[in-house]
Amino acid sequence: MAQFEPFQDRITQAGSLLYVAAEKRGGLFKPEKFLLEHPVSFPFLLDEDRKVTKEYGVYHRLGFDAIHIARPSSFVIDTSGIIRFLHMGASQTDRAPVEQVLAALANAK
Repeated sequence: MAQFEPFQDRITQAGSLLYVAAEKRGGLFKPEKFLLEHPVSFPFLLDEDRKVTKEYGVYHRLGFDAIHIARPSSFVIDTSGIIRFLHMGASQTDRAPVEQVLAALANAK
C-alpha cells in the first residue's frame, strides 16, 4: 500500500484504487490497528474468507513465506471489467513496479 500512496493524485486522475488484504479483522497483523496508525487514501477490503483472493487466482495456501494469504498482486481493471495489467508476486516481497501500474492505469481509460 505504501508504494501507491505518494501517487494518490495520479491514480485519482486516471481511475481509482482498492486495497484488498487476505486477513481476518482480528488476525495476526491487526489490520484495524495498522490502518489507524498508517491511514491510506483509498478503500480497503478485508477478504476475511479469502473469497476475492481465490476468485482472482492469487490465494496462496502454503509456501516458504506464506500461509493462507494472498500473493502480493496488482491488477488494473478497466471499466468493462477486463484485466489490463496483472502482476502476481513470486514471493511476499515481490511487488509490481509502480510506474508500470500507473502506466497501465492511464492506458486503461
